[in-house]
Amino acid sequence: MITIENNAAQSEALIDPTIIDNSTSSKIVAPELPSGDRLSETPLARNHLAQKHHYPSVISDPNNDSHLQIESQSTSLAVEAAVSIIINGIHYAVLMASPHQLEYLAVGFLFSEGLIQYSHELLDWEVTHLADLASYQQFAQDSNDEDLDSVSIEQSLEQFQDYDIYVVELVLSQRCHQRIQAQKRQLAGRTGCGMCGITGLTQALPDLSAYSQSSLQSDHNQSTSNDSAKTTVPSLDYLLALRQQVDTAQHTHQLTGAVHAAATIHNQQLYLFEDVGRHNALDKLIGWQLRQKANVSCVLMTSRLSIELVQKSIRSQIPWLVGMSAPTSTAVRVAERYGLGLAGFFT
Repeated sequence: MITIENNAAQSEALIDPTIIDNSTSSKIVAPELPSGDRLSETPLARNHLAQKHHYPSVISDPNNDSHLQIESQSTSLAVEAAVSIIINGIHYAVLMASPHQLEYLAVGFLFSEGLIQYSHELLDWEVTHLADLASYQQFAQDSNDEDLDSVSIEQSLEQFQDYDIYVVELVLSQRCHQRIQAQKRQLAGRTGCGMCGITGLTQALPDLSAYSQSSLQSDHNQSTSNDSAKTTVPSLDYLLALRQQVDTAQHTHQLTGAVHAAATIHNQQLYLFEDVGRHNALDKLIGWQLRQKANVSCVLMTSRLSIELVQKSIRSQIPWLVGMSAPTSTAVRVAERYGLGLAGFFT
């Protein structure tokens, strides 16, 4: 693992220049997304990701520095919604997530789960916001959710009234159906949990040898007869430019201070995905990568680098994962085992 610190006085020691292939690295100069592709800047996105609320806050007593007092403040808070994932009529999982870019979230989540391998396996999808009584009643009547069947609509409405609820219904190809039934999760996924509901060790700690960089390079060498294939280490200029653009583009975090982001640069354009859950942010990026058939060489996470982020990156064949915070010990060992480039402390 490489440790990176954004400090000019130490810049010469950040990455050994002998392992950087500058001939293929590109310096990014503040690329702008086309107006139709601004993934987290539209008013609709901001309304879905942040809302004004009054809440009690602890502040210093202006008359006595040693005392604290509670004061009601109005500020923008990150929206955390329950996102129900329904696949071919099967209630598969419930994620706690930011309710934006939900198609990408669902596709990335299914890919990370090993339920789909290709974008064309997703045949159809629909997102529904259960925003009022009528929409909820319709969903409850159409649903084959056994939990909903066990209570009246009135009871469930009272139970769910404090929650923002979205339903993502997906239709996958028949070949995916057996995988869905075999891997159905048992619990809702919490915002900070990438493995909630997984009950087996082999499912939680899968063998990812088929996705390792050494395996991919071996396949590449056999197909091209080129023994020089290697994963290029991202240049410092590239990483600094990416970090600077992420700081500028993280609008929801600037409003709320409560969301993570996963970001990459593709075709000289910045693509950034925000979510209250770090693993959700990466799933959104992976879903976008799969739907757009994008070649992603490096992903920057604004969070710590935990094992589920490493597993998702390996499975989606992302060569480099960079984090603004620390990696965990298991994340480092698994990254080394499968050849994922991992860099932490990029502050």
